[in-house]
Amino acid sequence: MSSVELNNLTKTFRGGVLAVNHVSLTASDGEFVCLIGPSGCGKTTALRMISGLEEISSGEVKIGDRVVNDLPARERDLAMVFQSYALYPHMSVFQNISFGLEIRKIPKRDREKAVHEAARILDLEPLLDRKPGQLSGGQRQRVALGRAIVRQPSAFLMDEPLSNLDAKLRVQTRAEIARLHQRLEATMIYVTHDQIEAMTMADRIAVLRLGVLEQIGTPRELYEQPQNRFVAGFIGSPSMNFLEFEVKTEGGHVSLVGGNVDVGLTDDQAAGLAAAGLQRVVLGVRPEHLRLRLDGDRGMHVSTVVEVAEFLGNGDLLHATADGVDLVALVDDAKHVSVGDQVTLHASPGTLYFFATGEAGEVIATGSNGAS
Repeated sequence: MSSVELNNLTKTFRGGVLAVNHVSLTASDGEFVCLIGPSGCGKTTALRMISGLEEISSGEVKIGDRVVNDLPARERDLAMVFQSYALYPHMSVFQNISFGLEIRKIPKRDREKAVHEAARILDLEPLLDRKPGQLSGGQRQRVALGRAIVRQPSAFLMDEPLSNLDAKLRVQTRAEIARLHQRLEATMIYVTHDQIEAMTMADRIAVLRLGVLEQIGTPRELYEQPQNRFVAGFIGSPSMNFLEFEVKTEGGHVSLVGGNVDVGLTDDQAAGLAAAGLQRVVLGVRPEHLRLRLDGDRGMHVSTVVEVAEFLGNGDLLHATADGVDLVALVDDAKHVSVGDQVTLHASPGTLYFFATGEAGEVIATGSNGAS
C-alpha cells in the first residue's frame, strides 16, 4: 500500500465555481481517512481528482512518491468502490470479481487464487456461483468490495458505498469494511455525508465546507476539540445545541445575557470571552451533556417545557425550546418526564463551548477541562 498526499488541491468548474479550494492532507500508508461534509462541499470532487476521473485545476496529487496529476486513471493503481455497485448482471459473483484481472491478462490460476482469497475475507465463498440479481444489497456491496480487493491496489477510494443500504445493513457493512481495513492494512480514502460512518470507521476525519478543509483529526479530536462552530455542529449525533448570548462586562466581571437561560462562567471561560472582546457569543452544548439533575452552580441551566419525548431504549431524546431556539437533550433519567412537563436542564462547565457568531465562528473558550 502507498500513502496519498494532496497539496493545495483545487478544482474550478466553468463559470468560476470553486468546488475544491486549496485542500492539503495526507492519508498515510495503511491509514483510513474519511472525507466528510454536507452535499456540495467538494468531497466527491476531491476523490475524483485523486482517482483521475476529474481534471485537476491546480495543486498536486501524490501516490507514494509519484506525482500522478498527468497520469490517466488506469495507471494510478487505485481501486474505487462507488455508491452504485456497477456489477455485471449476466456474470456470476466469481466472474464479476475476476473480470478486472482477466482484462489485465492475469493468469487463470492467479485469478482464481485471488478471487477465492477475497471471497474468504468477505464471506462470499457460498455465493460465487450466483448472479447479482440473486443477492441482497449487502451481498452485492461485498462483491463490489471483492472486485476492488483482488487488484491489490496502492490505495482504495470509496464514494458513499453504503448509502443504498437500509439502516441495519449499513451498520453491518461498515463493520465489515472496518474489519477489512484491519486485515489488509490498506490505505483507504472514504467519502461520506454520514458522520456516524466516519466516527466509527476512520483513523482520521477531514471535514470540508464549501470546498475548504475546515479541520482534520481523529474522531475523538473532532468531537472534543472542534476548531469552529461548523465542525462542532457537524460531528456528533444528535447535533450540538447552539444558543446566542450578549456578552456583558461590568467592573471587570463578564456575564452572558439571554432570556431564560442562565450561564455561570468559570474564571477561564470569563477570561477567554473578555480577551475575545465580542459583543455577542454562541454557546454550544451537546445533547448528551444535558442533565435533568443539578450538578453544581456553574455551567448552563435552562427552564423549559418538554415538547417532544422520544424513547430510544438506552435513553430519551427530549425536545424543547430555549429563547426561541430548538434544544435537544439526550438523557438517561427521564422515566417520569412527559410531554408538557416543566423541566430544568443543566450542563456542567466542562461540557460548554463558546464560539464567535457565524456558521464557521471559531472557538473562543471551552470548559475548564474540555468537554467531559
